[in-house]
Amino acid sequence: MKTRFALCSLCLLLLSACVEKDQVLGSKKDAPAFGGTPNGFSVKGWQGGDKNSWEQQLRTRGQYGMNDHLRAPD
Repeated sequence: MKTRFALCSLCLLLLSACVEKDQVLGSKKDAPAFGGTPNGFSVKGWQGGDKNSWEQQLRTRGQYGMNDHLRAPD
């Protein structure tokens, strides 16, 4: 009888470790992407918080910097 109780207790303990934690939506306040970063990895001359400048940098990157078809030799 004691072993059955111990086995059941052990099983309940092991199963309780598999419980997923609740995920609360909207608990973190995200900043807009154009808000900038405090590190030195941004493009020189770009100021954080300027949405128009941010959109221009994305366009420039998409056309020249990250497009391998334009950079690859024919």
